[in-house]
Amino acid sequence: MTTQLNASFAALSDPTRRAVVEQLSRGPATVSTLAAPHAIALPTFMRHLRVLEDCGLVRSVKKGRVRTCHIEAAPLLELQGWLEWQRRIWDDRLDRLSELAETLETPDRSPP
Repeated sequence: MTTQLNASFAALSDPTRRAVVEQLSRGPATVSTLAAPHAIALPTFMRHLRVLEDCGLVRSVKKGRVRTCHIEAAPLLELQGWLEWQRRIWDDRLDRLSELAETLETPDRSPP
């Protein structure tokens, strides 16, 4: 796995950060809007945002006193590609396992 994938999966391992990414998937939002649903102190929330920014999943822009966050699509597309690749591998393995189970369950029809 690439360093980017590792960093993205590590960042998304936390439920607060997953919630932020989910909220940003609906459009840009200010830090205060993103922090509102979470019962944590603002400095703690800012550390979560920093993790998301450091791995490239989120970027923020400051205008005056307002910081607005945006989701970055490229790392998410890389995650999606890796997950799709894994899904295909496991689908193939499960299909082969199912075929094996069927052959073991079906009595041998060859003459004795």
